[in-house]
Amino acid sequence: MQKVALVTGGAAGIGHACCLRLAKAGNAIGVLDLDEQRCAGTVRAIEAAGGKALALGADISDRRQVQAALAKLRAVLGPVSIVVNNAGMAEFIPFEEITDERWDKMFAVNVRGTFIVTQEAIPDMKAAGWGRIVNISSSSAQTGTRVQVHYSASKGAIVSLTRSLADALGPYGITVNNIPPGSVMHTIMSEANRERFPIPIETMTANMPVRRLGEPEDIANACAWLCDEATGYVTGQTIGVNGGRVVS
Repeated sequence: MQKVALVTGGAAGIGHACCLRLAKAGNAIGVLDLDEQRCAGTVRAIEAAGGKALALGADISDRRQVQAALAKLRAVLGPVSIVVNNAGMAEFIPFEEITDERWDKMFAVNVRGTFIVTQEAIPDMKAAGWGRIVNISSSSAQTGTRVQVHYSASKGAIVSLTRSLADALGPYGITVNNIPPGSVMHTIMSEANRERFPIPIETMTANMPVRRLGEPEDIANACAWLCDEATGYVTGQTIGVNGGRVVS
């Protein structure tokens, strides 16, 4: 039976790549982004390859919007079996310049949004006795970043959230894992912050063990593995897809 995957931030970058890769694995895809119209390209690409997809619009930090999007997804494609919590925001700014409003916004999107989407989707997984949740955090949560203190802190919360949810949901057949990407190009965040990034790309590449920066597809491949039927004994894990930037 075809499973339904919900991917937040699915209109571009890592989210777009995860949608395509999960569709290739045979899943129907709910492509969710802040602007539903931006999801059209991802939906068309999936449908052109013979898959099923539905565009959804919601601010993940707003529970009512998430509930409406999930209701639409269930009505068209069915109950949710897989959630990829990819939507998020980033910002480069000195610590002393972070305002209360900036801090709250960062946590509203990156942490509360992940909390809301997961909480609204897990009843379907519990009913089925099967589920996969993949949270996309950041290698900045592991290393810290002096000009992204609020971002790094919010992504660190996702690492802890993953561990706790794995413990809470494991008895229901639901696995919860975390991918902290490192230095991934061709994403909305990387392009928007390219000029502000403190390390030149050439320096980053030279210092990476694999001698290249990441691509969205690198993250999507790991995500698809974590969502596979055969990966049911992997939960509560941080799977670093970072070219060796962070080693364990």
